[in-house]
Amino acid sequence: MMEKPDLSRLPYRRNVGIVLANPRGLVFAGQRLDNPGDAWQMPQGGIDEGEAPEAAALRELEEETGVSPDLVRIEASSRDWLTYDLPPDLVARIWKGRYRGQRQMWYLMRFLGDDGAIDIRTAHPEFSAWRWMAPDELIGRIVPFKRDVYRAVFEEFAPHLSHL
Repeated sequence: MMEKPDLSRLPYRRNVGIVLANPRGLVFAGQRLDNPGDAWQMPQGGIDEGEAPEAAALRELEEETGVSPDLVRIEASSRDWLTYDLPPDLVARIWKGRYRGQRQMWYLMRFLGDDGAIDIRTAHPEFSAWRWMAPDELIGRIVPFKRDVYRAVFEEFAPHLSHL
């Protein structure tokens, strides 16, 4: 019988996440193209070699939503990096089995444009649909293994989301 690999030996992939909030305190949520279920999430993506996390966040936001940096104001970043582990059955399928999960720096960005500026039909689309959601609703619709990170992010950014 083959021994299961020790996933704790794998590193975390460096990543950024973006809470894009509209003036009403709702956040952008995209329905993932690669998940057949009802999986919604906020924009996120890897940090390129030599790239600063804030620059990666602005780049990822534009790549996934079409929202350019001039249409957002960065209001906060997470105090620390947050991590999540992939379920063991996903480790081999995602990122060629090189990572156990992600280590993320989160940014709260205020959306200054109108909804027409959002276009998820990008060069490499990640989402099949999008809409504004209340943070509590999104926590209930994210894949379970990311739920604790989303709770922590919304808790940390709550003062910025509540006084608009």
